[in-house]
Amino acid sequence: MKVCVTSQGVDLDAAVDSKFGRAQYFVVVDTESFDFELIDNANINGTGGVGVQSGKLMADRGVECVLTGNIGPNASDTLNAAGIKFCLGATGTVRETVEKYRKGGFSASQDSNVQSKTGA
Repeated sequence: MKVCVTSQGVDLDAAVDSKFGRAQYFVVVDTESFDFELIDNANINGTGGVGVQSGKLMADRGVECVLTGNIGPNASDTLNAAGIKFCLGATGTVRETVEKYRKGGFSASQDSNVQSKTGA
């Protein structure tokens, strides 16, 4: 399964970024092999619509679930429309977050947990 973890750094030992739309990086991880692809978030400095653009990027990469700290309503709507699950409240490192997900430590959400225009 391909999951995406929002990240502050460039590898599996980087800290999770608490924001989805304006995360510094997206780390797309295969939950079986832990092979990963690093995506530099070109949307981080956008003036608007970053949640939608980041959500579309997840769909384009074939991501099945996003693991992040917070997500805004536009991003959650985009992910829901694309059939991509998302789990909120992720902390620690990218590796720890994927391991927690593999063990069933997250529940999928369908709603945002922050208001619009918060950068999440």
